Amino acid sequence: MATKPNQALIYRNIPIYLREIREAAGLTQRQLARKIRKPQWWITRSETGSRRVDVAEFVEFCIACSVQPAEGLGELVKRR
Repeated sequence: MATKPNQALIYRNIPIYLREIREAAGLTQRQLARKIRKPQWWITRSETGSRRVDVAEFVEFCIACSVQPAEGLGELVKRR
Protein backbone atom coordinates (compact mmCIF):
# COMPACT_ATOMS: atom_id res chain seq x y z
CA MET A 1 0.00 0.00 0.00
CA ALA A 2 1.36 3.41 -0.96
CA THR A 3 2.00 6.04 1.67
CA LYS A 4 -0.07 9.21 1.39
CA PRO A 5 2.13 12.22 0.60
CA ASN A 6 1.40 13.98 3.88
CA GLN A 7 2.28 10.82 5.82
CA ALA A 8 5.68 10.32 4.19
CA LEU A 9 8.58 10.46 6.62
CA ILE A 10 10.15 13.44 4.88
CA TYR A 11 6.92 15.46 5.32
CA ARG A 12 6.47 14.79 9.05
CA ASN A 13 8.65 17.68 10.20
CA ILE A 14 6.81 20.34 8.20
CA PRO A 15 3.62 20.55 10.32
CA ILE A 16 5.71 20.48 13.51
CA TYR A 17 7.90 23.28 12.20
CA LEU A 18 4.92 25.39 11.18
CA ARG A 19 3.50 25.21 14.69
CA GLU A 20 6.89 26.01 16.22
CA ILE A 21 7.38 29.17 14.17
CA ARG A 22 3.83 30.35 14.83
CA GLU A 23 4.28 29.89 18.57
CA ALA A 24 7.73 31.53 18.49
CA ALA A 25 6.12 34.51 16.75
CA GLY A 26 3.65 34.75 19.63
CA LEU A 27 0.66 34.22 17.36
CA THR A 28 -2.47 32.22 18.02
CA GLN A 29 -3.92 30.20 15.18
CA ARG A 30 -6.68 32.78 14.79
CA GLN A 31 -4.23 35.67 14.64
CA LEU A 32 -2.13 33.93 12.01
CA ALA A 33 -5.23 32.99 10.03
CA ARG A 34 -6.31 36.64 9.93
CA LYS A 35 -2.82 37.73 8.96
CA ILE A 36 -2.66 35.41 5.93
CA ARG A 37 -6.37 35.58 5.14
CA LYS A 38 -7.12 31.92 5.68
CA PRO A 39 -9.71 30.27 7.91
CA GLN A 40 -8.50 29.12 11.33
CA TRP A 41 -9.19 25.48 10.42
CA TRP A 42 -6.63 25.84 7.60
CA ILE A 43 -3.94 26.64 10.15
CA THR A 44 -5.00 23.74 12.37
CA ARG A 45 -4.96 21.24 9.53
CA SER A 46 -1.62 22.55 8.25
CA GLU A 47 -0.04 22.19 11.70
CA THR A 48 -1.44 18.71 12.32
CA GLY A 49 -0.57 17.34 8.90
CA SER A 50 -4.21 16.84 7.94
CA ARG A 51 -3.62 18.90 4.82
CA ARG A 52 -0.52 19.21 2.72
CA VAL A 53 1.17 22.61 2.55
CA ASP A 54 2.61 23.58 -0.82
CA VAL A 55 5.70 25.73 -1.32
CA ALA A 56 3.80 28.99 -1.81
CA GLU A 57 1.79 28.37 1.37
CA PHE A 58 4.99 27.53 3.28
CA VAL A 59 6.51 30.84 2.16
CA GLU A 60 3.37 32.74 3.18
CA PHE A 61 3.29 31.00 6.58
CA CYS A 62 6.98 31.80 7.20
CA ILE A 63 6.70 35.45 6.24
CA ALA A 64 3.64 35.91 8.47
CA CYS A 65 5.66 34.46 11.36
CA SER A 66 8.69 36.70 10.62
CA VAL A 67 10.85 33.81 9.41
CA GLN A 68 12.83 34.02 6.18
CA PRO A 69 11.47 31.19 4.00
CA ALA A 70 14.99 30.13 2.94
CA GLU A 71 15.99 29.84 6.61
CA GLY A 72 12.85 27.82 7.29
CA LEU A 73 13.64 25.46 4.45
CA GLY A 74 17.21 25.16 5.69
CA GLU A 75 15.94 24.20 9.12
CA LEU A 76 13.71 21.51 7.63
CA VAL A 77 16.64 20.10 5.66
CA LYS A 78 18.64 19.81 8.92
CA ARG A 79 15.76 17.93 10.57
CA ARG A 80 15.26 15.28 7.92
